[in-house]
Amino acid sequence: MSRRRRSSSSSSPSMAVAAMPLDELEPWLQARAEQHPLATSLPVLDGYVAAIVAGPVSMSPLDWICPLLAIDADAFNHGATPEFAAISAVALRHNDISNTLSTTADQFKPMHRREASGDIDARPWCQGFYAAMRLRISAWAPLLDACNPHHGRLRSILMHCCDDQGRPLLGPQPRKDGEPGDLSNAHLGIPAAVEAPRQYWMPIRNKRAR
Repeated sequence: MSRRRRSSSSSSPSMAVAAMPLDELEPWLQARAEQHPLATSLPVLDGYVAAIVAGPVSMSPLDWICPLLAIDADAFNHGATPEFAAISAVALRHNDISNTLSTTADQFKPMHRREASGDIDARPWCQGFYAAMRLRISAWAPLLDACNPHHGRLRSILMHCCDDQGRPLLGPQPRKDGEPGDLSNAHLGIPAAVEAPRQYWMPIRNKRAR
């Protein structure tokens, strides 16, 4: 199969068969840590893919899957390899998120990590979302502009994210008791914070696709 066909993110029965199970994908990513994939866990990968779906521009799968998995573009041309199995798993998750947001957005569920206490840690998922934003950060700029009335659409995600120096992107978040640092139940707003920018960018993406 040609690279052009392999680079498509559309799913097919053969892709579903080829896809690496999700419980195998995370150990595979962690084993590649020295190659610096943008994701070394499922929550990071899931957040990243959600941003690709909800983002302002359509991207070639080569441009976003290669850095996500730390693979070469040639991996798209060779089936029956762990790399292609990982590519297929990512493509299927991309299509699953896209279909869910397009048909039943209220049922979208991010793959968050649960801590030993049972609490949800939304930070890895949100950091993955932000990593995908940074691939085309200039295109995301309107929603990062505090003067834009739609600026708050990403707040539930960006409040969990840090910059390259480990500093909170939005500064310390207030606790219910007024003390900084509490993110209790903040993850509940994340599904809406994915659908909101998707709706914001949709007219722009549709116009570019014509």
